[in-house]
Amino acid sequence: MARASNTSQGRRERGVREIFGVPERFMRPRLVLIAVTLVLVCFGLLMIYSASSVTSLTSSSLGNDPAYYVKRQLKGIAIGVVLAVALARLDYRVLTKHLLRYVWLATVILLLLIFTPFAGSDAYGASRWISIAGFTLQPSEFAKITIILTAANLAARYFEDRSIDFNHFVGLLVLGVGLPLGLILLQPDKGSTIIACVTLLIMAYLAGIDRRIFIGLAVLGIAAALYLSFGDSYSRARIMTMLDPWADYYGAGYQLIQGFYAFGSGGLFGVGLGFSRQKYSYLPMAYNDFIFAVIGEELGYVGTLGTLVGFAIFAWAGFRIAKYAPDMTGQLIAAGCTSLIIFQMLVNICGVIGIMPLTGKPIPFVSYGGTTIMSCLMLVGLIVSVSRRSVLPETVYDDNRRSWQMTDDGGASLVGTPMPRSARRGQGDAAPPRGSFRVMDGGSSQGRERLSPSSRQPGRVTTDSSGRRRIDLGPSAAERLRGSGGSRRSSDRGNRHD
Repeated sequence: MARASNTSQGRRERGVREIFGVPERFMRPRLVLIAVTLVLVCFGLLMIYSASSVTSLTSSSLGNDPAYYVKRQLKGIAIGVVLAVALARLDYRVLTKHLLRYVWLATVILLLLIFTPFAGSDAYGASRWISIAGFTLQPSEFAKITIILTAANLAARYFEDRSIDFNHFVGLLVLGVGLPLGLILLQPDKGSTIIACVTLLIMAYLAGIDRRIFIGLAVLGIAAALYLSFGDSYSRARIMTMLDPWADYYGAGYQLIQGFYAFGSGGLFGVGLGFSRQKYSYLPMAYNDFIFAVIGEELGYVGTLGTLVGFAIFAWAGFRIAKYAPDMTGQLIAAGCTSLIIFQMLVNICGVIGIMPLTGKPIPFVSYGGTTIMSCLMLVGLIVSVSRRSVLPETVYDDNRRSWQMTDDGGASLVGTPMPRSARRGQGDAAPPRGSFRVMDGGSSQGRERLSPSSRQPGRVTTDSSGRRRIDLGPSAAERLRGSGGSRRSSDRGNRHD
């Protein structure tokens, strides 16, 4: 029982040190990041239930269970939290230096499984999922994490460590980043490809790439995005739908128009949580791609603005952690993970309100999607891992402080007792290392000298009960007051007798 009590007390002490023993500049953004992630996930569960309850209740294939999608989302959250905690406890430098090759190989294998007939699963004109034993997974969501880790590792090796030359850097970049991106594009998953490329551009800018090269890459990326957007009839149709959804009211523009109706009926404060009318089979994928429209209808302009504020706080915390990262690898990982989440959110919202073509990418933490919520929580775990390894700069005072020694001698005072050099070397006392400082802990009354104030002579070398030699500094402040008070009382008594 005592052992269990000591174990629980030790855990509490470690928890207190984990929070209060960290400088504020590191702990505040970390706590803010975790708190806002928790709020967004809980808000997402609430909106998923509201947007999907009618659809799942009226569907016999879903068991007529109004909480069908919420239960599945909770499973993804549980797995994502476990993975996020594991990543947060793991040093990101171990992940990028020793485990990255295995992570990259597993990612490429998962992406290749999509194109196999026994594991690949087609939906909405694309092969983005693998289905094994009834479990569906979207590898591109995890591939984006691998791309960030690989790019951060290569950038730090080239820009900071200078351990590889330019040709080697470009070759590794084409293989390590270009191959996963190419496999994602072949699915085709243009939305994930664009999101990953924008994230890489932000990381390149933070790494200190030459401005001319950065501008050239940005122009090349825009040209590639335009080519992909107009390269096939399906993508062109999405652009035309964005420009004029009413041209095909009951076809390609139906979903976007129903989303407009949801926003229009929401007003300032919305029709009330759970009282959406568009979710009654009018708005397709209301719990996934178009959940922002349901938020606008039920919670109004205030609800949509609050959602954006939540992601703005997430961005502040993530980039703050990146600012105080201990090295370039950590800075790029934190900034890359934050940028990916924020840009994916903007891509979804801009598509729902009709200022960008629809890409089918959900809102992180809020929209329904088991693989998406797992990957987003893993991104948060990586950011926290960077934050946990952030430390204050080392100073010469830190090095001196490590040489201090704490002793538990019964006769010691709280701050130590000055001793002459000759006394420290005498009577078996080993002299402390040169340049060190000894802190004496305790203060037991057994080891103190019991001398009257009149018999104590400042500067006299005395020996206490433990045999330690000390310099007498004279009566303490309390003894001097007692002594002077006693003299005054004696004098007063003598005066009264006289």
